[in-house]
Amino acid sequence: MKRPPRSKNSSPYDNYSEPNNRKSVKSSSLLGGINYTLAAICAGIFILGIGVGIALSTGQATNGPNVASREVIDRSAPNPEICVQFGASAIVSDLRVFITLNPFNVYVTQPNMKPGCVLRKNNWSILEQQKLITDQQVRECKNRMNTFGFTGTLESSPKIECIYQNDSAGNLFLNRPGTIDPTPTEKF
Repeated sequence: MKRPPRSKNSSPYDNYSEPNNRKSVKSSSLLGGINYTLAAICAGIFILGIGVGIALSTGQATNGPNVASREVIDRSAPNPEICVQFGASAIVSDLRVFITLNPFNVYVTQPNMKPGCVLRKNNWSILEQQKLITDQQVRECKNRMNTFGFTGTLESSPKIECIYQNDSAGNLFLNRPGTIDPTPTEKF
């Protein structure tokens, strides 16, 4: 058998082909076999799954025993409009502590949680106008650099107390090691 003449720039292996050229055919047919319709359906299912996940997580009912957000606390506060405008809504925990000295033990009652409100110092006039606090109570609370907080609506005999802001407790969720301290809390 006579071989065809080679050109100047050709290789001696140019005229020979691999006996099994199936590998390159398979890989190209695999890539070429991706159906754009199938890819669009998969992308649609993925996006639909994200949408359903978001809808389920944001549509949770807050009527249960869990307090999920600040908005729930604001709505539950006594006189919510006054509380949000002139102070801050709060969760009030009533409990008693019993301490024995011999032997030394500490006993705590079951806490009673209820909605409440803390007023800013410059808004005490709301309580004074409705004659819910006396001048003497105002003087005593001012002398101790405190403020007033209350539970129950202002129209139906609320429980009002002189309270102080305890800055030493801090929010341990925000002041974790290695984090920058957030801005100081607003003084009431």
